[in-house]
Amino acid sequence: MNRPAAAYDFVVRGATVLTSADSFVGDIAVADGRVAALGAVEAGTAEIVDARGLVAVPGGVDAHTHFDMPFAGGTTADDFETGTRAALFGGTTTIIDFATQRRGASLLSALEAWHAKADGRCLADYAFHMAITDFSARASAEVERLAREGVTSLKLYLAYPGTLMSEDDAVLRALRRSNEVGALVSLHCENGRAIAELVRRALREGRRGCANHPLTRPPELEAEAVRRAAALARAARAPVYLVHLSAAESLETVRRCRQGGAFVLAETCPQYLYLSAREYERPGLAAAPFVVCPPLRSREDAQALWAGLAAGEFQAVASDHCSFPARTRPGRPGKDRGRRDFSRVPGGAPGVETRLPLLWEAVQRGDISTGRFVELAACGPAKAFGLYPRKGHLNPGADADIVLIDPRHRAAITARALHHAVDYTPFEGLTVHGAVRDVWLRGKRMLSQGRLLGRPGDGRYISRSRRQFCL
Repeated sequence: MNRPAAAYDFVVRGATVLTSADSFVGDIAVADGRVAALGAVEAGTAEIVDARGLVAVPGGVDAHTHFDMPFAGGTTADDFETGTRAALFGGTTTIIDFATQRRGASLLSALEAWHAKADGRCLADYAFHMAITDFSARASAEVERLAREGVTSLKLYLAYPGTLMSEDDAVLRALRRSNEVGALVSLHCENGRAIAELVRRALREGRRGCANHPLTRPPELEAEAVRRAAALARAARAPVYLVHLSAAESLETVRRCRQGGAFVLAETCPQYLYLSAREYERPGLAAAPFVVCPPLRSREDAQALWAGLAAGEFQAVASDHCSFPARTRPGRPGKDRGRRDFSRVPGGAPGVETRLPLLWEAVQRGDISTGRFVELAACGPAKAFGLYPRKGHLNPGADADIVLIDPRHRAAITARALHHAVDYTPFEGLTVHGAVRDVWLRGKRMLSQGRLLGRPGDGRYISRSRRQFCL
């Protein structure tokens, strides 16, 4: 039911409004930081924002970022201030980052450390996953406390032996425990021990360039880990969320596992859709910015992922924003660490600002529908991770996280125009049709015609609900 017109704070007038199920030209009324009404709205004395010719979408939800992440005695280049600023310019109003346990340490101490990194610095709303490196009895006991504090997702790695990797028995225990508290387990699916052996062999044979990165992390070892993850989830009778799927074989494995009764949610990332392993053919360190894990795959893999997106087989597209400078500087390990050894290149790339524009480009090209755009950019991750119905859509009662896109704008992506803390983007030169123009966060105007109005501290910590689905 619409409020009296005088009760609205402002009305976005005449936009093409997109939801996951509908598209219509109409108005969005906002009151007290929430969407109050949609359709033909009587504005009264409320402020009018003329949005004719623009597209209104819910603020993006990026469920996979790594801001201020410890690595090699330093941290990633983007902290929570620069990272969430870039997110806003890219139309993302909520991010979920990874509070990461030091092996043997308390999960609660990790959460406290990440709150200290983020509090008062964010320009977008934020939440945390808990990345677990040691699922001990103490960690298991702390999961309930985490859930009470709104951290309702756990992440474990099947890769990176000796640092982040968990063995299968620990993954099984985490899946069982997640069921008891209503949390969701995410898994990084690559066979870490087999990859380590392939890397050792490459180095023994003197193969040290970045061209060996995809050869030592082949798609078969991703698909094997996907099968194992689904088997463990079925044994625990728990759902599982698979991050950054990169290959056709992995997607086909997910299909078969779902047919076999596994409850598997999945995400992919723009780098696996728009880029390919040909980037590793660049000479020397020119290939290093493209070193991500899993690596870029073939163009045929990308085509399979696009088909999966269109068909509804993915629940989200996330950025996996993990930025490292091209050159090492104090406290910031750089891509040049791999000058003589590809395995030392920090794996990761910036992407939080380009995620939503690249997804919108997919709409413009006809690769996905507007409904799939909303689902993948906002609604799907919000539902998976306990942010819905507060986030991820524009229905009355939701937070007024509103993004206006100018569909007539056409420009090439360049590092110079972006707002993250490194001087490159893997998408340099790629043309997108459409630009983020205006952004509101809970009804506060954060971006106006491309000009930043928001400040650090405008973003708030979001306590997430326990998952709404069960087996």
